[in-house]
Amino acid sequence: MIKFLLWLILLLISWPLAILALILYPLVWLLLLPFRLIGIAVDGVLELIKAVILFPSRVLSR
Repeated sequence: MIKFLLWLILLLISWPLAILALILYPLVWLLLLPFRLIGIAVDGVLELIKAVILFPSRVLSR
């Protein structure tokens, strides 16, 4: 909702810039999607390494 209101304000102030932002937003989102997927994968691998390293201490603490 906030993004929409900000876009409406931008439309009132400078409509060519608002139209350009409306066109470019999906393109930028698509360009950044692979980096998000890589971030999710790296986060998963780091969590796995953390679990493997901490596993012996979990077993011994019980």
